[in-house]
Amino acid sequence: MIWSLCLLYLAGSLGAVRAGPAKRPEKTANGVAPQQDVNVLMFGVIQFSESLNDVYEKTEGKVAKILQTLNEREGALLRLGEQTAEAAEVERQIKEVIRLLQDQTFKHEVQTKLSEGQLADIEREEAVLQTKVQSLEAYLNRTFPTSIKELQERADLNASILKGLLHLTQFQKQKIDKHAEQLSTLQRMSEAQ
Repeated sequence: MIWSLCLLYLAGSLGAVRAGPAKRPEKTANGVAPQQDVNVLMFGVIQFSESLNDVYEKTEGKVAKILQTLNEREGALLRLGEQTAEAAEVERQIKEVIRLLQDQTFKHEVQTKLSEGQLADIEREEAVLQTKVQSLEAYLNRTFPTSIKELQERADLNASILKGLLHLTQFQKQKIDKHAEQLSTLQRMSEAQ
C-alpha cells in the first residue's frame, strides 16, 4: 500500500501522469537520455527516497510508541494480576472470618438456649421452694403461734446479752493488755537497776 502511494507520488511529481498518450523519451545520438530527463528522474528518486525515509521514521516512531504502550499495559496488567491475587487472598480471609463468626454465633445460640432452659428450670424450682416455704410458715404459725414468737424474743434477748458480754470481754482484755504492758515496763526498769 505504502509502495503504491509512493510510486503514485513519484509519478505525480515527475509529471509522468497525463491525460493524453505518453510521448517517447528523446534520445541523444549515442542512445543516452538527455540530461534534463536524468535530472528529473534523479530528483524523483531523491524525493521518493526522502518519502520512504519519512514513512520509515514515522513508522519507527509509531512502533516505538506502540511498544512503549504495550510495555505500560503489560506492567499495568501485572500489577492488576498482583492486586487480583491480593484481593482473592483478602476474600479468602474474609470468608474464613465469616465462617468462624458463624460457628461462634451458632455455639452462642446453642449455649443461650441451654442457659434459657436451665434458667427456666431454676425459676420453676424456686417457685416450688417458695410455695413449700410459705406452706411451712403457715403450718408453723397455725401449730405453734406463740412459742415461735417467744423463741424469737428469747433469741433476740440472748443475742443482746451476748453482745454486752462481748463488749465487756473486750474491755477486760484491753485492761489486761494495759496491765501486762505496765508490768513489762516495771520489769525492765527493775532489771536495769
